[in-house]
Amino acid sequence: MLNKFSSTTYQPTQSEIWQRTDMDICQSDYPLDWYQPEFAPYAEEYQALPDRKFSTIINWMEKYIKPAQNHFGDSLLLLAHYYMGGEIVKLIQHFGGNIGDSYELALKAALNPEKKIIVESAVHFMAESISILAHEDQRVFITNPKSGCTMEMLAKDFMVEPAFRDLNERYGAENILPICYMNTSGRIKAMCGTQGGATCTSSNVEKIFRWALAKKKKILFIPDKNMGENVANWTGIPTSKIAYWPGGSAGANYHLPEQNAATLKQFDESQLILFSSLCGVHDYYTPAMVKYWQAQGYHVVVHPECPKATTDVADSHGSTAFIWQQVTKDLAGTKKYAIATENHMVQNVKEYCKALGIEVVNVGDAKVPGHPSVGCGCATMSRNDPPHLVALLDLLRRGINVGYNEVQPGDVVNEFTGTRQRLDAKGQHWIRENARKTLQKMIEITES
Repeated sequence: MLNKFSSTTYQPTQSEIWQRTDMDICQSDYPLDWYQPEFAPYAEEYQALPDRKFSTIINWMEKYIKPAQNHFGDSLLLLAHYYMGGEIVKLIQHFGGNIGDSYELALKAALNPEKKIIVESAVHFMAESISILAHEDQRVFITNPKSGCTMEMLAKDFMVEPAFRDLNERYGAENILPICYMNTSGRIKAMCGTQGGATCTSSNVEKIFRWALAKKKKILFIPDKNMGENVANWTGIPTSKIAYWPGGSAGANYHLPEQNAATLKQFDESQLILFSSLCGVHDYYTPAMVKYWQAQGYHVVVHPECPKATTDVADSHGSTAFIWQQVTKDLAGTKKYAIATENHMVQNVKEYCKALGIEVVNVGDAKVPGHPSVGCGCATMSRNDPPHLVALLDLLRRGINVGYNEVQPGDVVNEFTGTRQRLDAKGQHWIRENARKTLQKMIEITES
């Protein structure tokens, strides 16, 4: 049973996401047309507030959130990811919610069966993973369904299907073992589940790969290109044994039988095939940026979605939870850290570390020729703000239908228009059953 597992990754305590009541909420207001009609009145109230001080925002939110919490009691669970912007991380924690990385969030519903209403202020693929692992009587909601991930957008099921088809035809499905990153849809996870594959996160990817290598099959990693190259290096897969399937829409139009003899030979001899989409935020970081901060005495820690060349020269590397612990606990003993990851995460670490006398900078702020000297934030994933959270909770309390925000396995949401495609009950069941296999395999391997 799933509930025998517990998360082994690091999670900060309630007090560790440091708050000041005079702190500004950094996110600019969205135009009203970013809010679904029933959410717009809450957004109008928010935009009419006199300022964006933390105390002002909290006072406004409390008149909606406290009644919802009283109404639902212990059955309500609020969640957010480290990466979320607009200080939503601090707001969620203020109201008793939990913050975690992708692995921790995926487990929340399954490990907390008493929570019947789960509200996630993070990315859609994370909410979908929670929904896939949830018990039948649990409902999972996302505050803004348009909160997406560019990496996931470049690895849609129709883009990846040709890779499964051609590789299975050439080598046999029994000889292809797919591993999908958490930053993929339930549809991708289900495709992997039909072939005995597993999901991974940045915190357990090396362990998952070592499990896969022991199977003596070709590994298909979906996505990303950078993390795939990094983990290949850590697990001893030579670059000569890596083949590349194009990412994004190019992947949908790539046909292996049409490739030249040299390319086919590369695929034939490969141990690892990478579906080559990636995270534009992490791909931005360069070795020159790392060396700039090292020359000034900073310990440089990078996320493994960064290019291999960047990861190779960094002082340490790891998941969001690893980065949080490494820096806030000053495990390198330097009191000076340069972090290469999404800028909202860096800002959260930086804000907390001020009180500890630990200096934190974004690696992207390096003064390197050819770059704008600014850290990158992910615009698509940071679309959860106070009005979205307040509106969803208040409407749920009042018994008003917010079905658009409820997440079901197989849902596909257009991150630009907000249009949602939803499968029928039979399709949802197929996604849940097969995607759950990959998530449970991940948990089994990680917790073993």
